[in-house]
Amino acid sequence: MSARAELEELVRAIRAGHTDPFDRRWHPATLPGASRKAAVLVLFGVLDDVPAVSHRPLAPADLDVLLLERASTLGSHPGQVAFPGGSQDPEDATLVDCALREAREETGLDPAGVEVLGELPPLGMAVSRFLVTPVVGWWASPSPVDVVDYGESAQVFRTPVRDLLDPDNRVMAVLHRRGARFASPGFEVNGVLVWGFTAMVLDSLFTALGWGVPWDRTREHRVDP
Repeated sequence: MSARAELEELVRAIRAGHTDPFDRRWHPATLPGASRKAAVLVLFGVLDDVPAVSHRPLAPADLDVLLLERASTLGSHPGQVAFPGGSQDPEDATLVDCALREAREETGLDPAGVEVLGELPPLGMAVSRFLVTPVVGWWASPSPVDVVDYGESAQVFRTPVRDLLDPDNRVMAVLHRRGARFASPGFEVNGVLVWGFTAMVLDSLFTALGWGVPWDRTREHRVDP
């Protein structure tokens, strides 16, 4: 079965209520229905001409996912790696429309080339009080992407899934703040650390799809508050 077919099958099972993709160990906060709504685009596609760094025989070998690094000057989640996305605007008829619009505004991608496979259950982000819906997409006709506004993003990049799955690139990201300890899965790729909400979604998807491999969960990467 192709990676696209596996993703489509998983989304279908989630929508039918047959499975919950999110690992409860990393489940973000539960927020009231009155919280602000947002959406992110979890966009997978066939690997571009930049090969994976990892040479491990990990499946799927020909797949990547679109990510961006938020500008360090932003007031919310500065410098963090994220999926393209943002808050739902009045002109967004649906959360899918929101995810595609934000992805276009942040990366310059052509939404016409994206095949939407479906939505995942919304997840709460306690810090920003957003209820975020991940929209899973398949990049049927890839278009050029880059930073559109350096006031919002430091870089836009496609990351090989093989590099994300490589145990050598896996860590537990640990943040200490106000006497509390927060830990999430982490991925050290492309010179950055993917952690928090984005890493939780990726880790849960990889596990639900059966793509994950064992990694050293005692290896920590401390995150500056």
